[in-house]
Amino acid sequence: MSLYEGAVKKPIMTSLCFLAVVIFGLFSLSKLPIDLYPDIDTNTIMVMTAYPGASASDIENNVTRPLENTLNAVSNLKHITSRSSENMSLITLEFEFGNDIDVLTNDVRDKLDMVSSQLPDDVENPIIFKFSTDMIPIVLLSVQANESQAALYKILDDRVVNPLARIPGVGTVSISGAPQREIQVYCDPNKLEAYNLSIETISSIIGAENKNIPGGNFDIGSETYALRVEGEFDDSRQLADIVVGTHNGANVFLRDVARIVDTVEERAQETYNNGVQGAMIVVQKQSGANSVEISKAVKARLTQIAKNLPSDVHIGLIVDTSDYIINTIESLKHTILITMLIVSFVVLLFLGRWRATFVIVLTIPISLLSALIYLLATGNTMNIISMSALSIAIGMVVDNAIVVLENITTHIERGSRPRQAAMFATNEVAISVIASTLTTIAVFLPLTMISGMAGIMFKQLGWMVTIILSVSTIGAITLTPTLCSLMLRLDKKYNLFQKMVSNPFDAFLKKVTDGYAALLRTALRHRWATLAIIVGLFVASIVVLMPQIKTEFFPQQDNSRIGITVKLPAGTRQETTRALGFRIYEQLKSNCPEVTTVSFSEGQAGEDNIFGSMQDNGNNILQYNISTVRSTERERSLSEICDAIRHDLNQYPEIRTFNVAAGGGGGGIGGEAAVEIEIYGYDFTTSDRIASNVSAKMLSEDCCSQVSISRDEYTPEYRVDFDRQKLALNGLNMQTAASYLRNRVTGSALTNYREDGDEYKIRVRYDKKFRQSVEDIENITIYNSQGKGIKIRDLGKVVESQTPPTIERRDRERVITVKCIVAKGYALSDVVKAANKAMGEIDMPADFTWQFGGTFEDQQDTFTDMIMLMALIIVLVFIIMASQFESLTYPFVIMFSIPFALTGVLMGLFVTGTPLSIMAMLGLLMLIGIVVNNGIVLIDYIMLCRERGLGLVNAIVISGRSRLRPILMTTLTTVIGMIPMAVGKGEGSEMWRALGMSVAWGLSFSTLITLIIIPTLYSVFARIGIKRARKKELKTLKK
Repeated sequence: MSLYEGAVKKPIMTSLCFLAVVIFGLFSLSKLPIDLYPDIDTNTIMVMTAYPGASASDIENNVTRPLENTLNAVSNLKHITSRSSENMSLITLEFEFGNDIDVLTNDVRDKLDMVSSQLPDDVENPIIFKFSTDMIPIVLLSVQANESQAALYKILDDRVVNPLARIPGVGTVSISGAPQREIQVYCDPNKLEAYNLSIETISSIIGAENKNIPGGNFDIGSETYALRVEGEFDDSRQLADIVVGTHNGANVFLRDVARIVDTVEERAQETYNNGVQGAMIVVQKQSGANSVEISKAVKARLTQIAKNLPSDVHIGLIVDTSDYIINTIESLKHTILITMLIVSFVVLLFLGRWRATFVIVLTIPISLLSALIYLLATGNTMNIISMSALSIAIGMVVDNAIVVLENITTHIERGSRPRQAAMFATNEVAISVIASTLTTIAVFLPLTMISGMAGIMFKQLGWMVTIILSVSTIGAITLTPTLCSLMLRLDKKYNLFQKMVSNPFDAFLKKVTDGYAALLRTALRHRWATLAIIVGLFVASIVVLMPQIKTEFFPQQDNSRIGITVKLPAGTRQETTRALGFRIYEQLKSNCPEVTTVSFSEGQAGEDNIFGSMQDNGNNILQYNISTVRSTERERSLSEICDAIRHDLNQYPEIRTFNVAAGGGGGGIGGEAAVEIEIYGYDFTTSDRIASNVSAKMLSEDCCSQVSISRDEYTPEYRVDFDRQKLALNGLNMQTAASYLRNRVTGSALTNYREDGDEYKIRVRYDKKFRQSVEDIENITIYNSQGKGIKIRDLGKVVESQTPPTIERRDRERVITVKCIVAKGYALSDVVKAANKAMGEIDMPADFTWQFGGTFEDQQDTFTDMIMLMALIIVLVFIIMASQFESLTYPFVIMFSIPFALTGVLMGLFVTGTPLSIMAMLGLLMLIGIVVNNGIVLIDYIMLCRERGLGLVNAIVISGRSRLRPILMTTLTTVIGMIPMAVGKGEGSEMWRALGMSVAWGLSFSTLITLIIIPTLYSVFARIGIKRARKKELKTLKK
């Protein structure tokens, strides 16, 4: 007994099995966490190493290069890039996809342990970051404060950060832009010299005095007591009473040679929120946590926290990703609902019966809910990818049920009883239904196995659609015939809908069927002319349309966020940068009414400020985080607002460079498209010249809205050139002399002051007024091992020089990058074409090379992967069809529908002006498995008719008439199911428009051609087969 016969004979068991799927699916829906993207383990690890006070050149030579040389030995490494800037080294390791990131992290950690002894003494331990979607902040909070500014870090750490960190699911909560408390010991060098003291001596004494030391245990009577010496300071004012030496028999106290100031760190990064100084709090989530629920919990906890804050401290929202996630998911929910309603109406229109429509539409929720069970079982989330998979599948899940039900209806209309009709009709189409499903699954299942960006994005999509289609097919050959046997009857059409809509539509469809049959007979009579016309149409589409199609990576999404980086000339004082920051803020308020929140930071990020350190920072740099109202609530798009901001920033002559990034950052998934031209070479002067020429040429191109160079202008600095002979004569070496110099300017922090469980550095250095000129530096005293003091001017000279503020390297070679933002109305390919032309006009030295990077590099890699995947899918589809028909000829005939899907996609891209993106490529991949289904159904029925004794032409025409209705139904349900996605206007809809448009155009055009070319080609090959059979028969008779 076959599966469908058993299902029809046991309707209760069949129904309850699918009811169980529905129940488990609804349970999964209630438990699934919500996020924007799937939990993705990327292929990137970052190593951040702080070297306070060091220049970019020092960082490159002493930190970055030793680390690079060691880390280059890590297995499966694809690229190693680094960024050496003042105080900080950032090394990014990009690995081949498909490797276990935890294993790679351990390998990196082992390599760092090997090289740590080779780094300078003052270099802090490298910090390793594994990049994943969990590192994307889910909430950015703004903090405003007035009187409490000096103690703001402590207030936020105790009263905000700690309570937020205790929320279940919250990973990391960090503070950015609030200077940390430091105990500054400002020494007078003249007094130090008079008392024969040094910075090193005082720092060591403070460290020795600031200790709690256990003295062991001792017994008193029958009790044992612990003995301790508690020397740690419990008040910062106690430092003033430390004895640091003696002079003429009298004690010298620290207050005699220094002033102690309980303040904040010098030259710290400052943050301003809507014009008021404060800080920024960054909230990240744990892996697999529900972003939306965490965001709600954070906002709820903030309401309680606000009651315990000083009256002048106010907390607000800069970015809440849950808003965008919720709006995007809601937009997709509406798309799914609209698609279900449209598909239901199309089915009702074709079938004209409510019961039949109910049987078909019931397949949709059952199939979709089954995918939710998979999400919950595998620990995935409900996100933009999974929701889109549901939307994509709606139009396809009813296809098999339509084919089965339509055939059952045909048998009932011929007089068969519903139960017998259900079993017999299902038996007729079961093989073709399964084969059609397998060809579609052959598209989506390989998506789960590919690597690269496409694999990251579409793995979950592949699994979900595969599961949905599998369940829908099982339902089509079990539940659909079961319900048909119970619900369908040969009723006369008498209801209002049938009289007003269904009957006229049936009459129209009959005319279409008659016209198609006549057209098909004509095509079969003039088969060679028909084939020539159709093939000519395909060639013309390739020749004419292909050169007109532009390309891009991912469509840009409007998430209501803008990031701005403004750079003033190197060496600009922090006060000047801050003043400009306020001017830009006021202009944003007046010229961009869509803007709701403006947060900007200026100054050098400290080594503890991880969020700030990972962005461009410095005394001459402004970093803006801007939020706008939702895209549906404003007239201008995010790109248009960015263009307006760029126009305004061009009016400031003091700005050296700026970068305005829609979405908060350029490139990547849904970010602003950009082409990066990477120029490799060691000499700074030459690479700067080349980059400047390229930048000038690209700025003249309309396709570029903004061009920036990654390397800033040289930073002015003073360099101390020690004379090695003089150092040796005085018993010193370069390291000792440099260390002394560093301690007097940057300070020596050998111990911490503890208060209420927190630690604050005690930093000993020269007072500010003794380190403000070249003469002050020359007068610094350095002591040798005999205690003799020598001035720096007697050991060398202080010279003025310049150094690049940031040195970038890629694959252990210096690189400078020219970044070109794609202008509105242009595509990535336009900028690439302009860049190729510009680089062709540049006189490139022999020891310099260039290549494309950034978004274009990602696009090329992903396009290559998808083209290889396309070839694999075509082979799989052919194998499935060859197995079904036990023939190599018929699958070859059916495969001719695929090129015309490409023609349809090209026509759609050309007419709508849409560039060919990854999403459009995905639509083309889907079409390979979808468009052959019509051919499978058609060829399968033609073979059935021929087996029943019909002639070739009659079998083709009768099959065409019989199968036209289900072919049109399945095509329309899939096409119309894609239309809401293709024309969606809600948040996040930009990403899927190209896919919906590609499938709708490709399937529509391919179906029209398939209805002609497949029967025509079949007749050609069938006639050849008939002739061969006759020849063989004649040879047999002659024998």
